[in-house]
Amino acid sequence: MIQRIAKDKLKDLSSKFKAVAVTGARQTGKTTLVKQVFKGKTYLSLENPDTRNFALEDPRGFLESYPNGAILDEVQRVPHLFSYLQEILDSSKVKGLFILTGSNNFLLQQTISQSLAGRVGYINLLPFSISELKKAKLLTPDDNNLMLKGFYPPIYDQDIPPLDWCPNYIRTYIEKDVRQIKNITDLIVFERFIKLLAGRTGQELNNSALAVETGVDVKTIQSWIGILESSFIIYLLKPHHKNFNKTIVKRPKVYFYDTAIVCYLLGIRNTSQLNTHPLRGAIFEGMVVTELIKKRTNSGLPINLFYWRDKTGHEIDIIVDDMGKLLPIEIKSGKTVNTEFFKNIYYWSKLTDAKKSILLYAGEQNQKRSIGIEILNWRSIITQDF
Repeated sequence: MIQRIAKDKLKDLSSKFKAVAVTGARQTGKTTLVKQVFKGKTYLSLENPDTRNFALEDPRGFLESYPNGAILDEVQRVPHLFSYLQEILDSSKVKGLFILTGSNNFLLQQTISQSLAGRVGYINLLPFSISELKKAKLLTPDDNNLMLKGFYPPIYDQDIPPLDWCPNYIRTYIEKDVRQIKNITDLIVFERFIKLLAGRTGQELNNSALAVETGVDVKTIQSWIGILESSFIIYLLKPHHKNFNKTIVKRPKVYFYDTAIVCYLLGIRNTSQLNTHPLRGAIFEGMVVTELIKKRTNSGLPINLFYWRDKTGHEIDIIVDDMGKLLPIEIKSGKTVNTEFFKNIYYWSKLTDAKKSILLYAGEQNQKRSIGIEILNWRSIITQDF
């Protein structure tokens, strides 16, 4: 079994909160993780019709059957259970009594916020990180292969080829989660919308343009974006608010949490297609951005990542905001250091008087330039503290 970094934070939360919710996209290994960490707890899946019927017909009796608590999987399937769970948690002093998981994060978070606000510790479990894969000796050295393979557990522990796994994952996600949330009748239009969004990975999110191309109104696009974001399919990287007396862009950039999903949606099937694809740089950038997100999420830390762009086109891919101390990070998919790589960093340094900046790229040679730029292979973020 591939050990998850989030395990330590999960144990920590269960020692502080009476209940812990493990959220994340479908098939990121939530059930496997909680079963491993809480081996002594009874595991109950509310996908099971008999278990679900018991919880629906007699919620109080159902919960009282487990005085030592339990792991409740797919708990969003019985939303009224949360009111009875609140009563039990309020009358108990035991920490880590119930562990809640579910594949439909939108419904799970909605029901928890309505009944159990302040009583539950949260941890988000994302697909494997490069650190986890490296420790398990499963990390491929080739970046193109890694982008095509992605990071979802079934591709590694069940050895399912991405070309078989991705379409089934998208179909299951659309037909189960999306339908439950919004009762979208025309799933073909929604799937076309996701493909259009994949073509904008690493770009500013323009809802109006998406609405025109998809053939729906802007409010629908905003609603669908919210669904994808809460389901951990996409991540919206917010622009940093500090303008330094410049007119800055205020729209978020859109990234997919997993590169295999993006490649599938874009019709990229092999490394030669990926190598010449016009969005290869954006896909690579998304892979690095999500690895930085995983570093924070696996430790239970808030995500302090932004981007910065002014109206004249100067842009920094990532701004790490550590309590107001800003670290600029540029991401380049090339393997050879080029003077063009430093253009935006130079501009930022003059604008802000920054003393340190990072360039993450696909090459192997790490360098420290006299102007305060540290050049690192992107995989070295495993050992970096930012």
